[in-house]
Amino acid sequence: MIDVTATNEIADDARARANVLRLAAAQALTGANSAVIFATGSIVGAMLAPDISLATVPLSMYVVGLAAGTLPTGAISRRFGRRVAFVIGTGCGALTGLLGSFAILHASFALFCLATFLGGLYGSVAQSYRFAAADGASAAYRPKAVSWVMAGGVFAGVLGPQLVQWTMDVWSPYLFAFSFLVQAAVALVAMGIVAGVDIPKPAPSDLHGGRPLLTIVTQPRFIAAALCGVISYPMMNLVMTSAPLAMKMCGLSVYDSNFGIQWHIVAMYGPSFFTGALISRFNAPKIVAAGLLLEAGAATIGLSGITAMHFWATLFVLGVGWNFSFIGASALVLETHRPQERNKVQAFNDFLVFGMMAIGSFSSGQLLANYGWSAVNLVVFPPVVIGLVALSVASWARRRKARLEAAMGEFPDAI
Repeated sequence: MIDVTATNEIADDARARANVLRLAAAQALTGANSAVIFATGSIVGAMLAPDISLATVPLSMYVVGLAAGTLPTGAISRRFGRRVAFVIGTGCGALTGLLGSFAILHASFALFCLATFLGGLYGSVAQSYRFAAADGASAAYRPKAVSWVMAGGVFAGVLGPQLVQWTMDVWSPYLFAFSFLVQAAVALVAMGIVAGVDIPKPAPSDLHGGRPLLTIVTQPRFIAAALCGVISYPMMNLVMTSAPLAMKMCGLSVYDSNFGIQWHIVAMYGPSFFTGALISRFNAPKIVAAGLLLEAGAATIGLSGITAMHFWATLFVLGVGWNFSFIGASALVLETHRPQERNKVQAFNDFLVFGMMAIGSFSSGQLLANYGWSAVNLVVFPPVVIGLVALSVASWARRRKARLEAAMGEFPDAI
């Protein structure tokens, strides 16, 4: 029986590794979609919006799309399989580029916001790549699978901003119009890649199996994982979406903001080559805590000056902090559910994360316009403290439960 189990785990991990390669490539191309939006969204918003305080609304609509797409992505994956959801997502990505280019050419702020919303739907599907990589994999390989898929984003950090740099003036004076058209083509390439992912449709018995969602999400471990995800991603998003416009307001160039976003994205995904190994060695809560502290460190750098170097350092450290905290939180989520529960639990987790991002994102433009870059950075600190406390409480609860179970096993009559 042991040999059969080991053989099955080896076969499952071999298939997972093949999927990881495709999903990492898709992550790179999908990341280029988000990189184009984040590098240009607030600048195009400032050009098209009726008021400067609305400049970051297109980025907020992207985040709304992220939140709006999470639960449908889980439902489609649960009913028809992840591959169908992936193809639908890349289709939204192609529409993002076509509509975004059209909106810039016709100076339509509303259409540009719709385009970025569709980009958010694409991004919400891509967020499930990391969980899909762990489907069927052994417990030992899951953190590495998640980490390696996220590593695909390193190439997005190079591809996206460079795509903007090479194409932003092609259809002058319509800045960035051609960039979005090229982004649509990149999404179609991603569609061809995800169409070959080998993830079987859920068995009929899995469609209604598992524990109630409320039972799962009230576990201290899940609460800590979800809360840290809710803190790490929205705080990173708040600073990142504000940075390009803040740099412009400080007299820095589009090149400076493109360079900062490029290295921010590299920092977001570059550590993924070893984050999984760090989680296996030190455990997920410690890596999450390190990530949250790095995000606070990034905010500290942001408060210390407004030169290009300060912005670049803030964005770089912020990216590394996000990588540790978000991948660590994702690994924690994987510890809280059974295989038949995965789609609903993972979708609910992402809904919480991106729903909170959507709420916070709408305030970023007002925060920057009314209170300045320093206020954006100061907002980071209180949530980080809350996340560290939640991790401590969850770890204490886990240790206490382990001690009680050990005592029951050794002295069953004493408890």
